[in-house]
Amino acid sequence: MDSVERTARTVEEAEELALKELGVDRNEVEVEILSRGKAGFLGIGAEVARVRVTMLGAVSANPAPSAPASEAPAEESEEAESVIDSPVVPAAAGSGEGTVAGLAIVALNNILSTSGVNVSCTVRTADDPEVGGPVIDISGEDSGLLIGRRGQTLQSLQFIVNLIVRREFGESVRVVLDVESYRQRREASLRDMATKVAERVLQTGRSITLEPMSAADRRIVHISLADREDVSTESVGLGEERKVTIIPKR
Repeated sequence: MDSVERTARTVEEAEELALKELGVDRNEVEVEILSRGKAGFLGIGAEVARVRVTMLGAVSANPAPSAPASEAPAEESEEAESVIDSPVVPAAAGSGEGTVAGLAIVALNNILSTSGVNVSCTVRTADDPEVGGPVIDISGEDSGLLIGRRGQTLQSLQFIVNLIVRREFGESVRVVLDVESYRQRREASLRDMATKVAERVLQTGRSITLEPMSAADRRIVHISLADREDVSTESVGLGEERKVTIIPKR
């Protein structure tokens, strides 16, 4: 791999990501700034920075100089400033064209940049069939700040990003955010806990009510035990105090 393109909140961060992927130092490459990005409000009308980093050996093997960014044809400029290379998702009626993942990345980068949080955002998958949209990974030194108690901060951030994306692509689209694979670890932990509590319910013959959980966490518990013939589950309570009760089947 002689050349890579990367996006980030700033040109410097995009350049650092590209250098890390190539495994080279700054003096071993040529850096072409494709887009310096621009700020927006909650991601509306904003763009991320994008750079192309090429190893010097690859540059000398192809002596044809690249056209300056300001002189590039209009269609090339539009491609250079795209957030990610993913299939275009049909926009909702009356909305502009683009990608769900692209708009989500732009919105997320601007929210986090405004908040002063030092993280990087990448697209794990542009269209996850189970999710109904893209899954975006967040990592970096400040990523722990974005999880919150029981994942509440992450849920709130995801809610805002989905509000922005759905204004353009409709209510059927869903974006999922994950911080340092937190959701994967959380799901595994909930499944393990649900199994252990179910076994305890069978031993005692008495129902057990778990601690209050978010709707997403309750869904994982319900699904984990849905196929069992010896216990059943139901949600009880209201609002933030809503819980799952595991009940032995008589």
